[in-house]
Amino acid sequence: MLNFKKILGFGFVLIMLASLLGCQTPAGRTPGEFVDDSAITTRVKAALLADDSVKGLAIGVKTFEGQVNLTGAADTRQQKQRAEELAANVEGVHSVNNEIVVRNK
Repeated sequence: MLNFKKILGFGFVLIMLASLLGCQTPAGRTPGEFVDDSAITTRVKAALLADDSVKGLAIGVKTFEGQVNLTGAADTRQQKQRAEELAANVEGVHSVNNEIVVRNK
């Protein structure tokens, strides 16, 4: 009887482990991949805020599978380019899609 309980317990642990490893988001990503993208987004936002030339701009940052998407508006082409450079230099970023619009003054 004791052996049966051990086998049953071990089987339960295996089932739980398999179900956790098989978890995916609706986009087909694991929770770890989602957390990685969230961390990249946070690091990109921090880099933008730390840079004097772009810190006052309202720039949106979204990350999916290491690809960063920048949105918002900048006053100059140099600010737009600087935001892209800052994002590209963040660890974990594979590519940057810069959709920042330069305002016409």
